[in-house]
Amino acid sequence: MNVIREIGTGIASRVGVTETPEGLVELRKPNIGGVIWQRKPTSQFQSWISTLDPEQLPRTRIILRPHAVRDAMRKVCEVSGTPDSAERDLLVDDVAAMADVFANLMGANWLRLRLDVVTTNACRRFHIDAVTARLVCTYRGTGTQYGILRDANEPDHIFTASTGAPILLRGTLWPNQSKSRLVHRSPPIEGTGETRLVLVLDPVEEPESEPDHQYMH
Repeated sequence: MNVIREIGTGIASRVGVTETPEGLVELRKPNIGGVIWQRKPTSQFQSWISTLDPEQLPRTRIILRPHAVRDAMRKVCEVSGTPDSAERDLLVDDVAAMADVFANLMGANWLRLRLDVVTTNACRRFHIDAVTARLVCTYRGTGTQYGILRDANEPDHIFTASTGAPILLRGTLWPNQSKSRLVHRSPPIEGTGETRLVLVLDPVEEPESEPDHQYMH
């Protein structure tokens, strides 16, 4: 079942909430600035990833074809020293499935895939990304925060996506729209001892023209 969370009025200021990946298509509807795939990881997987040594968490930044994500994730986990286990396989499969869903929705032949291990206040300012759309999924730690930007520098009300729940957000390059007022940020965690593992997916048209032009077929 899909529902719309009313967190503002105007262009692209509402957030859709879906219980299935198919519901992410809600992003194409007028006044929808983002969609959350509301899901909950298994306790076994969450316990595993939340207790891993931060040095063993997978991290990468690469441009690749959607069908290459699974193999690339396996290599990233091996290089990062992520312990071989059923939970690691789940992570690899989940990232690959997320890439397929996102690429199909966006009609993207290439994706930029980032896995960031975050311990600071990275991207703490509320903003809209300079992309058509971006998918963010926090596998470990506090999820992405979002809200409607009004006259102040920050939203009146701040919401937080659940850990393990992907949030799909329109960017400034989304076609045929006035500027969205749905903004987001990484939660400020510096000094708390928290470590986050965040997946970010962006569609890419021409890999050769990208600044991080390392890519895989």
